Amino acid sequence: MVRAGEVLAAALLASILISSTPGWAAEPQAGGGTLYEMEVMGVAPDPASGQPLVYLRGKQDKRELSMFIGPFEAQGIILPLQGMRLPRPYTHDLMLETIHRLKAKVKRVIITEMRDNTYFASLILDAQGQEVILDSRPSDAIALALRENVPILATEKAFVRPPRDGRP
Repeated sequence: MVRAGEVLAAALLASILISSTPGWAAEPQAGGGTLYEMEVMGVAPDPASGQPLVYLRGKQDKRELSMFIGPFEAQGIILPLQGMRLPRPYTHDLMLETIHRLKAKVKRVIITEMRDNTYFASLILDAQGQEVILDSRPSDAIALALRENVPILATEKAFVRPPRDGRP
């Protein structure tokens, strides 16, 4: 018997996959820029604020990215890092189950840029041979990538930090 929550989640994901609403579709990597494969080093509280940070490092060049995330997002990343599975599906587990039931899979995630002190990411799906690019919060994209063991990539723009207080 299919539960109402599963039907609702499937309908939501199907509408995202089928629609071409500009607000949801992420732009593909412009100009074929270089992508850097990243590894998640861990999640830890920021020493000053106590807010969780996710730490990523380039596999080849060892450059680092750190981004503030919320406590629930931190838990969504920590669980697969520690190889833990909950008795009931976490939100990311439910999303992956929905993706799989719709005959799609996560191919990779790309952290695309930092704009106005906010990181942006794209979630790239393979939906029956068609590549579907969705706008995503980096923390959600990372949590899904860890569960699926797919590459986490970053563009050069993701490493560029704007100057603080107008200083270079």
